[in-house]
Amino acid sequence: MAVQFFYDQQIRRFIIQFIRMISNFQVEFSGTADPLTGKPALQVVPVFYGDQSKQAAFMLKPSANTLSTVPAMAVSIAGLKYDRDRVQDPFFLSKVNLRERRVDPVTGMVTSQEGDGYTVERIMPVPYRLTLKVDIWTSNTEQKLQLIEQICTIFNPSLEIQSTDNYIDWSSLSY
Repeated sequence: MAVQFFYDQQIRRFIIQFIRMISNFQVEFSGTADPLTGKPALQVVPVFYGDQSKQAAFMLKPSANTLSTVPAMAVSIAGLKYDRDRVQDPFFLSKVNLRERRVDPVTGMVTSQEGDGYTVERIMPVPYRLTLKVDIWTSNTEQKLQLIEQICTIFNPSLEIQSTDNYIDWSSLSY
Protein backbone atom coordinates (compact mmCIF):
# COMPACT_ATOMS: atom_id res chain seq x y z
CA MET A 1 0.00 0.00 0.00
CA ALA A 2 1.41 3.37 -1.01
CA VAL A 3 1.77 5.95 1.71
CA GLN A 4 0.80 9.47 0.73
CA PHE A 5 3.11 12.10 2.14
CA PHE A 6 2.91 15.80 1.39
CA TYR A 7 4.87 18.60 3.01
CA ASP A 8 5.21 21.93 1.23
CA GLN A 9 6.62 23.93 4.18
CA GLN A 10 3.85 26.55 3.89
CA ILE A 11 3.68 27.38 7.58
CA ARG A 12 7.47 27.45 7.83
CA ARG A 13 7.66 29.88 4.88
CA PHE A 14 5.08 32.19 6.46
CA ILE A 15 6.99 32.22 9.75
CA ILE A 16 10.25 33.02 7.95
CA GLN A 17 8.56 35.80 5.95
CA PHE A 18 7.07 37.24 9.12
CA ILE A 19 10.44 37.17 10.89
CA ARG A 20 12.07 38.91 7.92
CA MET A 21 9.29 41.47 7.91
CA ILE A 22 9.85 42.49 11.54
CA SER A 23 13.65 42.27 11.35
CA ASN A 24 16.07 45.20 11.15
CA PHE A 25 14.16 47.50 13.44
CA GLN A 26 16.31 49.64 15.69
CA VAL A 27 16.11 51.15 19.14
CA GLU A 28 17.74 54.36 20.25
CA PHE A 29 19.63 54.44 23.49
CA SER A 30 18.79 57.71 25.20
CA GLY A 31 21.67 59.65 26.64
CA THR A 32 24.25 57.96 24.43
CA ALA A 33 25.50 59.64 21.30
CA ASP A 34 28.51 59.41 19.05
CA PRO A 35 30.91 62.08 20.34
CA LEU A 36 32.12 62.93 16.81
CA THR A 37 28.81 63.19 14.97
CA GLY A 38 26.38 63.74 17.82
CA LYS A 39 24.02 61.13 16.34
CA PRO A 40 22.21 58.87 18.81
CA ALA A 41 23.44 55.32 19.30
CA LEU A 42 21.15 52.85 17.49
CA GLN A 43 21.05 49.08 17.84
CA VAL A 44 19.37 46.60 15.49
CA VAL A 45 17.04 44.31 17.42
CA PRO A 46 17.54 40.60 16.66
CA VAL A 47 14.47 38.46 15.93
CA PHE A 48 14.40 34.70 16.38
CA TYR A 49 11.86 31.89 16.40
CA GLY A 50 11.14 30.16 19.65
CA ASP A 51 8.03 28.57 21.01
CA GLN A 52 7.07 29.24 24.61
CA SER A 53 8.94 26.27 26.02
CA LYS A 54 12.21 27.44 24.42
CA GLN A 55 11.64 31.03 25.50
CA ALA A 56 10.89 30.03 29.08
CA ALA A 57 13.90 27.75 29.21
CA PHE A 58 16.13 30.51 27.86
CA MET A 59 14.86 33.09 30.35
CA LEU A 60 14.93 30.77 33.36
CA LYS A 61 18.22 29.08 32.54
CA PRO A 62 20.36 29.38 35.66
CA SER A 63 23.82 30.18 34.38
CA ALA A 64 26.39 32.69 35.47
CA ASN A 65 28.14 32.46 32.10
CA THR A 66 25.34 33.74 29.88
CA LEU A 67 23.14 36.78 30.12
CA SER A 68 19.91 37.44 28.31
CA THR A 69 20.62 40.25 25.89
CA VAL A 70 18.04 42.93 25.35
CA PRO A 71 16.43 44.20 23.27
CA ALA A 72 15.29 41.10 21.39
CA MET A 73 12.12 39.81 19.76
CA ALA A 74 10.85 36.24 19.56
CA VAL A 75 8.18 34.92 17.21
CA SER A 76 6.05 31.89 18.03
CA ILE A 77 2.85 30.27 16.81
CA ALA A 78 -0.09 31.34 18.97
CA GLY A 79 -2.78 29.51 17.02
CA LEU A 80 -3.61 27.57 13.90
CA LYS A 81 -7.25 26.84 13.12
CA TYR A 82 -9.35 25.82 10.16
CA ASP A 83 -11.23 28.81 8.73
CA ARG A 84 -14.76 27.58 7.99
CA ASP A 85 -15.94 31.00 6.72
CA ARG A 86 -13.60 30.87 3.71
CA VAL A 87 -14.27 27.25 2.73
CA GLN A 88 -15.39 26.91 -0.85
CA ASP A 89 -15.78 23.56 -2.61
CA PRO A 90 -13.12 21.39 -0.89
CA PHE A 91 -13.25 18.80 -3.68
CA PHE A 92 -12.93 21.30 -6.54
CA LEU A 93 -10.21 20.51 -9.07
CA SER A 94 -9.16 23.33 -11.41
CA LYS A 95 -7.35 22.58 -14.65
CA VAL A 96 -5.06 25.17 -16.23
CA ASN A 97 -3.64 24.63 -19.72
CA LEU A 98 -0.17 26.07 -20.26
CA ARG A 99 2.15 26.35 -23.23
CA GLU A 100 5.89 26.77 -23.00
CA ARG A 101 7.83 28.74 -25.55
CA ARG A 102 9.96 26.64 -27.85
CA VAL A 103 13.69 26.39 -27.17
CA ASP A 104 16.00 26.37 -30.19
CA PRO A 105 18.01 23.12 -29.86
CA VAL A 106 21.06 24.66 -31.61
CA THR A 107 21.41 27.92 -29.69
CA GLY A 108 19.53 26.98 -26.50
CA MET A 109 17.67 30.31 -26.69
CA VAL A 110 13.93 30.69 -26.17
CA THR A 111 12.04 31.51 -29.37
CA SER A 112 8.64 33.12 -29.96
CA GLN A 113 7.16 29.85 -31.23
CA GLU A 114 4.93 27.57 -29.17
CA GLY A 115 6.58 24.66 -27.44
CA ASP A 116 5.26 21.82 -25.30
CA GLY A 117 1.84 22.05 -23.69
CA TYR A 118 0.92 21.03 -20.16
CA THR A 119 -2.22 20.73 -18.09
CA VAL A 120 -1.82 21.58 -14.41
CA GLU A 121 -4.44 20.31 -11.99
CA ARG A 122 -4.90 22.49 -8.93
CA ILE A 123 -6.62 21.24 -5.81
CA MET A 124 -8.66 23.74 -3.77
CA PRO A 125 -6.41 25.05 -0.99
CA VAL A 126 -7.34 24.52 2.64
CA PRO A 127 -8.14 27.83 4.38
CA TYR A 128 -6.71 28.30 7.84
CA ARG A 129 -5.86 31.15 10.18
CA LEU A 130 -2.32 31.23 11.45
CA THR A 131 -1.81 33.48 14.46
CA LEU A 132 1.75 34.50 15.27
CA LYS A 133 2.85 36.11 18.50
CA VAL A 134 5.78 38.48 18.91
CA ASP A 135 7.39 38.78 22.34
CA ILE A 136 9.39 41.98 22.72
CA TRP A 137 12.09 41.94 25.40
CA THR A 138 13.58 45.29 26.33
CA SER A 139 15.37 46.77 29.29
CA ASN A 140 12.93 49.68 29.57
CA THR A 141 9.53 50.88 28.39
CA GLU A 142 10.96 53.51 26.04
CA GLN A 143 12.66 50.86 23.88
CA LYS A 144 9.48 48.78 23.80
CA LEU A 145 7.46 51.80 22.65
CA GLN A 146 10.03 52.56 19.93
CA LEU A 147 9.69 49.02 18.57
CA ILE A 148 5.90 48.94 18.78
CA GLU A 149 5.65 52.23 16.89
CA GLN A 150 7.90 50.92 14.11
CA ILE A 151 6.09 47.57 13.84
CA CYS A 152 2.59 49.10 13.78
CA THR A 153 3.33 50.93 10.51
CA ILE A 154 3.50 47.56 8.73
CA PHE A 155 -0.12 46.74 9.63
CA ASN A 156 -1.68 49.82 8.08
CA PRO A 157 -4.57 48.92 7.67
CA SER A 158 -3.83 45.22 7.23
CA LEU A 159 -1.11 42.88 6.01
CA GLU A 160 -0.88 40.73 2.89
CA ILE A 161 1.93 38.22 2.39
CA GLN A 162 2.80 36.82 -1.01
CA SER A 163 4.08 33.28 -0.47
CA THR A 164 5.21 32.65 -4.05
CA ASP A 165 5.52 34.41 -7.40
CA ASN A 166 4.10 31.42 -9.29
CA TYR A 167 1.03 32.70 -11.14
CA ILE A 168 -0.47 29.21 -11.26
CA ASP A 169 -0.62 29.06 -7.45
CA TRP A 170 -4.00 30.53 -6.48
CA SER A 171 -3.00 30.67 -2.81
CA SER A 172 0.09 32.80 -3.41
CA LEU A 173 -1.42 35.91 -1.81
CA SER A 174 -2.53 35.59 1.82
CA TYR A 175 -4.30 38.16 3.93
